[in-house]
Amino acid sequence: MDRCRVEVISQTPNPQQTMYAAMHQDYSENFVVDERSEWPDEVKAGETIVKRLLAGERGHYGPLEHPQIVLNCGFFPHSVMQQARTHRVGISFDVQSMRYTGSRVMEIAEGKRDVEDIFYLRPVGDYRDRQGKRYHYSEEQRQRDLAWCLEAARGYAADLEAGWSEEHARGKLPFDYRQHFVISLNVRSFMHFLDLRSKKDAQLEIQQLCDLMWPHFQAWVPAIADWYETTRLHKARLSP
Repeated sequence: MDRCRVEVISQTPNPQQTMYAAMHQDYSENFVVDERSEWPDEVKAGETIVKRLLAGERGHYGPLEHPQIVLNCGFFPHSVMQQARTHRVGISFDVQSMRYTGSRVMEIAEGKRDVEDIFYLRPVGDYRDRQGKRYHYSEEQRQRDLAWCLEAARGYAADLEAGWSEEHARGKLPFDYRQHFVISLNVRSFMHFLDLRSKKDAQLEIQQLCDLMWPHFQAWVPAIADWYETTRLHKARLSP
């Protein structure tokens, strides 16, 4: 999974002040933007959000939906996207298609790219299934699987050369081809996604996605991240 990446495209500046302003407007008589000079700074605003909305499991998550962050996630297996979009997560997705982006598979068939640039296989090691049964994924088996991926890429190339459409030819490809995608999240949906997918029995690869997303959350909304890490991270306590 060393190829996987998560990078920030854009994010709401001063997100903790933004949440503070939204919260403050709920009970203020005034038009709160006119009081901007009186708002607490970014650090104090974050502390106030935690104290008034989150501490003691108050569950007032509405103001947390205003700041947005947009992330570019790359080189993850298709199964991650399948799991990421399951359940109502409140995230917008734009995902690389295998209808318009098949030239990279052609490059494998032509020997111009490494198989693992495009297809994902788990590392050699010991694993267990959801029922707890243990098994070993050997180097020998992994090499056979890599050869199968290469043969599939060659079959894909042959189909396109024979005039097949990309969406027809892609049906023969191994399931876990790598995909890049863009996601946008607000503070609440970010935490909800981590609630769902960072828990220790989640799919290994989506845990990796969460691990790579997490530092961006910490840097963006540090007070909220500190509270979340202490009270909820890896505990699968779902936010509303």
